[in-house]
Amino acid sequence: MKAIVFADVVDAWSYIGAVRFERAAALYTILTGEPVEIAYRAAAFEASPDAEDVAAAARITGIELNLDEVVPADSTDAWRVLTWAAESGSDVQRELLHQLWRAHLLEGTDVADGFVLASRAALVGLDLETTDALLASDEFRAEVDDQRATAAAIGATSSPFVVVEARYTLAGVHSQDDYLRALQSIATQH
Repeated sequence: MKAIVFADVVDAWSYIGAVRFERAAALYTILTGEPVEIAYRAAAFEASPDAEDVAAAARITGIELNLDEVVPADSTDAWRVLTWAAESGSDVQRELLHQLWRAHLLEGTDVADGFVLASRAALVGLDLETTDALLASDEFRAEVDDQRATAAAIGATSSPFVVVEARYTLAGVHSQDDYLRALQSIATQH
């Protein structure tokens, strides 16, 4: 089974929902033996989350956040690096995305800063010099724009927005159990 998660590096709901979906997908794989391949794509979401709701959802999910320290940032360069990271495998992309979420939503780090992006990419095994060169160029900018345009075109207004088997959509944050039930239901229909 294949899933695409449209999310944003600077969006707490994307982080919470993606973690819940990843856990549900892992549980689905344990229960069925069928892997769920997850890819991530850039999306831009309008709604700014209520800090209390986000903090409560993060606690339930077991995620630490420090929303008081968040540095407002444009996530375009982060998504350029993430799009490139996907070429090294979905696990590398996922690890980098989680690094960036923690940097932005817990550590109060500017995820639009080239040094931050390159150092986080290096932490997940990507080449530092190649990352610096990518950031100095316009490489992958068109791809990120296309990802955001696709998200808008398919109505991805609630974060995260999950598309399973290029056909079924799950909009917004759900519980891990709800995600698991959705995957089981999709598997029986597909």
